[in-house]
Order: sequence, then structure tokens, then C-alpha cells
Amino acid sequence: MISKIKIPRRHFVKVVLPGLASLSTTLILGSCGTSNQNATTSTAPNSPDNNTNPVNANTTGIQTKVIHMGYQQAGDLVRVTGVLEKRLEPLGIKVEWAQFAQGPQLMEAMNVGKIDIGSVGETPPIFAQAAGAQIVYLVGQKTTPETGRGSVIAVPPESPIKTVADIKGQKVVFQKASASHYFILRALEDVGLQYSDIQVLSMPNVEARGAFIEGNIPVWVTGDPHLALAEKLGRVRILRDARGIDSPGGYYIGRRQFAQENSELLRIVIEEIDKIEQWAEANPQETAKLIAPEQKLELDVMQKVIDRRTFGRRAISSELIQQQQKVADYFYRNGLLPKPLNIQEAMLTTEQYAAITPATISQK
Repeated sequence: MISKIKIPRRHFVKVVLPGLASLSTTLILGSCGTSNQNATTSTAPNSPDNNTNPVNANTTGIQTKVIHMGYQQAGDLVRVTGVLEKRLEPLGIKVEWAQFAQGPQLMEAMNVGKIDIGSVGETPPIFAQAAGAQIVYLVGQKTTPETGRGSVIAVPPESPIKTVADIKGQKVVFQKASASHYFILRALEDVGLQYSDIQVLSMPNVEARGAFIEGNIPVWVTGDPHLALAEKLGRVRILRDARGIDSPGGYYIGRRQFAQENSELLRIVIEEIDKIEQWAEANPQETAKLIAPEQKLELDVMQKVIDRRTFGRRAISSELIQQQQKVADYFYRNGLLPKPLNIQEAMLTTEQYAAITPATISQK
């Protein structure tokens, strides 16, 4: 079932932030049925047994019968495989999924209570917290030196632009308050340019892709699967990718109240997320076969996306939050936040993190 909901913005934008004013407020709900319906989704071959470690639902750590999960247009392996539905159905908990164009839209929906948990890059929660959203960091993303290959600054193949330095004065299209926002800032700095040296046009990837492929966007900051599709069509030339920009990686973010009331449920969810991502890392070809039909992409295109993706989770730690703080400070120094932001205010307590973080990823 697919339906559209209009999300009121007045509660979200409590301060005027560059990049938030242009956010789309329309979200698309996908797989909105019960856990039984979702359980019919393709299951990862040889994936971890989702019925292990049964949990007693009569616990103070589970205060809900429905968990609302948000995912981005680029897809979500957890939703496709149905691992959460299989694990939570015996506890009488349903899973409902909502799809969003990109991370900023997902954060906006979380702020108004439409979703409980969602996966985003390092930038969206920073702008959401600055706008007053009551969110918390739940678990981080594993990173490697190769993380960032699927995010690029690109031009049409016939473009005269040869390097990032050549984009000075050009119109550059990306979604403000998304991970691309931090990427372009860092890339400009690396070649001695400033944010004011480019003309910024904020547009979600799903809306920009067609115009870029037709040659109507001079510079595009984008990522997979849009990048892989443009490559398949021979309609993209990459100036640089996002490797080496010192990003702490993405996160699963949660509504603060939901996280505080459902610690045991979150531990189960995070455990299943990490287990299926570890499976995907070990089985990239099977993973591509599972997701390709959902994305309506040819298998070779989806395989390229999977090969460039970093799988696996790491626990929230003081070191990780220090890295995230550096990103927030960077946005403030560049005039994109109205005041300094304290990432620590979007944290749970040490005891709460101990309760939601499975032992399998606590030392990552």
C-alpha cells in the first residue's frame, strides 16, 4: 500500500536554517501492513536465525505494540529481508515502514512523531537537533578507508568542468542538510574554495536525477543508487568521491521518548540490523539479488551499489560523538548553523546505551 501524508512544518523549523526551508514535506509510506504481511518479504538465504535469543515481551523495556521505521529512497536491506518482522512477531509487535526522499525529510517526520527509528547520514541529525527535534543517536555505522565511494561530485560527460576547483561560480545541486551538504563543504575546502563560491540549488536526488541525465544540471552532488544508474547510462563523469572527508558515518536515530521507553525493543532491533548487515557484507551477490527488484534496477547496477556500500554497525562511544561534534562545529564555522550545537544533548545516558547495545557490537 502506498499513501501520502502531509507533515506540518511549524513544529520542526523552530529556527531558520539554510537548507531546511526547501525541504519537501511529503513522505511515501511503503509496506504499511502488519508484521505478517511484511514477513512474506524475501528472506536472506543463510541469514542469521531470527528466532534466537527470545525475549519476554512483559518487560519495562517494551512499551509499544507498533514500531514505525523510516528508510530512504535508496532502499533498506532490513525492510527487504523482513528480519525485524520475524523477530518481533512472537512478541506481538508490528513493524510499519515509511519511505523518504532523503535523510532531512526522514528527520522532519521523526520530529512530528511519524516514525520512531530511521537511518541517515551524519548531517541530517545535526540540522534536526538545531531545529529543536527531540532525537537521540542509537547506533553508528562501521566505516573503512573505502567508505564514501558511493557518494560523488559529478558532471555530465560532455561538461568542460574537469576538477572540483572548476566548479567555482557554477550551479551545484544537492539536498541541503543531507550528507552531501557536508561532503561539498569539505571538497570545496580541499581545493581552496568557499561555500559562497558556488550557486547552491537544494533538490532531492530522486528529483534531480532525470535533469542531470538529460544534461540540465551542471554539477551534482549525489550518491547510489542514482550514481550507479547514471553510470549505467553513460551519463556521468565523476570529479571526486567522498573518501577521506573525515565523516564519522551514518547512524540509526530515534525519537527520544520512544528510545527511553523501549530499551529492550531497541536492543533487539539493533541486534537484527547488525546481524543482517554482517550477512550482507559476507554475501554481496545475494544481497544485490534481494534488493534489485525493490529498487527496480538491473542486477549489475544494484551489484555496483552493494559493492560500494559499507555494512555493519558500531556502538555509540565518546570517540564517535567527538567525531560527530566536529561535523556540527564545521557547519557552524561555515555559517550554516545559527549557534553552536552540543551533540551531547542528543545522547542517551551510559546506562541506557548499555541497555540498547547488543554485546556483539559494543566494542566496535
